Amino acid sequence: MALTFTDLVEVDLGKLATAVSDWQKAVDGLKKSAESARTAMQAKSDSAKWAGVNATVTREFVAKTAKEVSDLHTEANSIYQVLEDGHTELESLQKQMKTAVQVDAPQLGVRVEDIGDGKVRSYFPHIRGDSDERTQEQLDQKQALEDRINRILAHAGEIDASVARALARSHGNDPCNAGHSKYESLNDAEVERAVELARKGDKMSDAELGELNELLRFNSGEKDGEFATEFYQGLGGPEKALQFYAEVSIDGTSGDATKTRLNEVQDLQKVMGYTLANATDPDHKHHLSDNWGAEFRRLGTQQIGWERGQWNKPYGYQVLGGLLRYGNYDSRFLNPIAEHITQLHKKDPYFFLSNKPTGNPDTYGFNPSGELGTGNEPLNSVLEALGHSPEASEKFFSQPPTAYNEDGTVKKDGKLGFDSYLDLLTDKDFEWTADTNSANVLADEDKAKTVMGYGPDALGHALEAATTGQPYGSDAVSPPHSKEAADIFHKLVERYGTNAEDLDDSPLRDSLGNITADYMRDVQGAFMGDGGTVVGTHGADAHLGNFDVKTNPEGLSPGVLKNFLGAVGKDPDAYGAIVTSQESVTTDLVNDAFHNADKYKELAPEIANRVSPGGEIAGIMAESRTQAVVDEKIAKDAEFNEGVATADKWAGRIIGMGIGKIPVGGEVAGWVVEDIQESVVENFTKDSSPEALKDRDVFLEQQRASSAQSIYDATYTAAKEAGYNETNANSQALAAKREIEDSYGLGRQRTGK
Repeated sequence: MALTFTDLVEVDLGKLATAVSDWQKAVDGLKKSAESARTAMQAKSDSAKWAGVNATVTREFVAKTAKEVSDLHTEANSIYQVLEDGHTELESLQKQMKTAVQVDAPQLGVRVEDIGDGKVRSYFPHIRGDSDERTQEQLDQKQALEDRINRILAHAGEIDASVARALARSHGNDPCNAGHSKYESLNDAEVERAVELARKGDKMSDAELGELNELLRFNSGEKDGEFATEFYQGLGGPEKALQFYAEVSIDGTSGDATKTRLNEVQDLQKVMGYTLANATDPDHKHHLSDNWGAEFRRLGTQQIGWERGQWNKPYGYQVLGGLLRYGNYDSRFLNPIAEHITQLHKKDPYFFLSNKPTGNPDTYGFNPSGELGTGNEPLNSVLEALGHSPEASEKFFSQPPTAYNEDGTVKKDGKLGFDSYLDLLTDKDFEWTADTNSANVLADEDKAKTVMGYGPDALGHALEAATTGQPYGSDAVSPPHSKEAADIFHKLVERYGTNAEDLDDSPLRDSLGNITADYMRDVQGAFMGDGGTVVGTHGADAHLGNFDVKTNPEGLSPGVLKNFLGAVGKDPDAYGAIVTSQESVTTDLVNDAFHNADKYKELAPEIANRVSPGGEIAGIMAESRTQAVVDEKIAKDAEFNEGVATADKWAGRIIGMGIGKIPVGGEVAGWVVEDIQESVVENFTKDSSPEALKDRDVFLEQQRASSAQSIYDATYTAAKEAGYNETNANSQALAAKREIEDSYGLGRQRTGK
C-alpha cells in the first residue's frame, strides 16, 4: 500500500525518533555484551583444558553463544542505522511537504487534495463572484506545486519501503537466530535492492523496473557519490553495466513492448545517466576508478552482446551514448570519450551505422527518448552529453586535442589534421550522418532534412553549454563568462559573420541565438564602440567590436558582427531570444542613466547613446525576419511570433546578471522584467496574415515603429520612476524614440545585403 499524503503530513516522527534512541542504547549495550562474551567467556573457554564431553559440547556451546551475542549486536546496529537514516530523511521530507502545503499553496491560492495511491491533486477553489479564469502562469505554478508534492511523496514512499525491507532482512524472520543482512546505513540497503533488481535484467516486471527507477532517482544525486558508485560497481564493471542497459532498453523499445514498459525504459535511460555522471566524478568522496573511463573507451569500438548466440550486436559507444545523454559529467571522464568518438567519426563517419536496425521506429534502441536520433551515431550522443556538462564542454572546445588510438588509448605524437574541435565541427564540409532507423530516408526530403540536422542541433547544445556556463535549456542566470567561454563565442561570431551563408537554414541558429542573448552586453558594447565601458560585460569580454582599436584591439570588423546577427536572426527562436535580451539590456541602461543623471551635463545625449545600439540590432532583426518570411520563405511569420512569446525568460536572465544597473532581486527588478516581457510581446508580435506580408517595406516600417515605441515606453517609465514629471519624461522618451528610428535604419543597411 502506497504511502499517502495524509500519512506523511500527519505522522508523528517523534515516536520514530524515540525508537532510534532506544535502538542506539541497545546497540551500545550489546556491543559491551559481545565484547565481554568474546574476551571473557569465549576466551576462557578456548584456553581451558577441557576433556571428555566438555571438550566438544560445552566448548561449542560457548562459541555459539558468543557468536549469537555478536550477531545480536550486528542486527541491532543494522536496525539502528537504518532507522536513524530513515528518520532523518523522512523528517526532511515532512518539512518540505508542510512548507509546500502550508506556505506555498496558500500564497498561490491553491488547495491540495489527497487522491490516494501516493498522489495528490492541486486546484483553485471556487470563490463566489470569481470568474475562475486563470492565467497560464498561474496554471503553470499550480501544476509545478502539484508535481513537487508528488515527488516528495514518491521519495517518502521509497524511503518507507526501503526501511521496511531492510528491517525485515536484518531480522531474518527467525526469532532463534540473529544476524542476517548487515547494513551500515539505509544507503547500503537501497543499493542492495537496486542491484538485486538490475540483475534480473529484462525479466524485471514493470513494477520492479519502476521501483529501480525510483531508487536511482532519489539516491543517485548524493553529493558524496556513494550510492551511485556502489550501484555501478554492483552491476559488475563497465561491460556488465552496458550489457544490462542494452538488454533492458531493447526489451522496452521493441515492437511488442507496452506503453508502460517504454515509459519505464525512457525513465531508466535518464536516471542511469544521472547516476553514471555522479559515480564518475573524481571529486566525490566515493567514485569509480579511472579504469572505468579507459574500459568504456576500449569497449567503444567492440561489439557488446548479452544473449548467447546473439547475431546483431551494438558497439559499446552506441550503448554508452544512450546513458551519456543525461547528466552533468566531469571533464576528466567525459572529454577523453568525446575526443575518441569525434576522431573515430572523422576517420569513418559511417563506422557506427553499419549495424543499425533499419526499419524500426526511432525510439527503438539505446536512446529510448528518440530525441535527436536513435543513438546509433554516438557523436550526437556525446555532443548532447557536452550540452549538459558546461565545464567539460568549455574545455572540449577550447583546449588542444589529444590523439587516441582505436582502442581508446592515447596515441603519442599522433597527428589529427585539425587544431581544435570547434574548427572541425563547424567546418562546412564536416560530414554529419542520418541517425535514424528509417529505411530509404533520403527518399523523403523533409525526413532527410530533419535527421541530418540532429548532429548540428546537438553541436549547438554543446556550444551553448561551453559559452554560457549553464546546461543548454537551463533557465538559470549564467555565471560570469570565463575568458575561454568568451573566446569561443568570439570565434563563432568570426566564423559565421565572415561566412554567413553557411548558416542558411541551419539547425545551429537557435543555439547561436541563445548564446548571443547571453552575450548581449558584449554585442551592444561593440555597437556602442566604447569598449564596453557603459554597457559592461558579464564576465570576460568577447571582443566583438573594433570601433576603437585602442580600447578593443582584439575586436572584429564592424561588418562581421552585423552579418552574424543577420544570419542568426532568420531563425524564429533566435530572433525571439535576441530581441528580448536587447530590450532588456537597453532598458537596464536607460534606467541606470536616469538614476545617475547628476553625472552628465545633458541627459538626452546620454540616453540617445545608450539606446542607439539596441535600435541598430532591432533593425538587423527586422531585416532578418523579413528576409526569412517574405524573401526566402524559410519560416512563417507566425513562428516568429511564437519565438517572441516563448523567449520571455531572457528578460529575467539578463536583468538577473546584474552589473549594478537595476538592483537584482528587488521590487524594481521585478516590475522591470514584467514590463520588458509585456512590451516585447506587444511590439514584436505581428499580423501574420497574407495581406500584411504583401509589402515588405510596409512590414519593415511597422517593425521600426514597434521598436521605437518599445523604447519610448521603457524610457518614459524609467523617467517617471526616477521622479521626472510627465512633461520631462515624455520629452526624454521622444528623444530616445527618434534615436531608435535613426539607428534602426543603420541596422537595416547591414553589410552583405
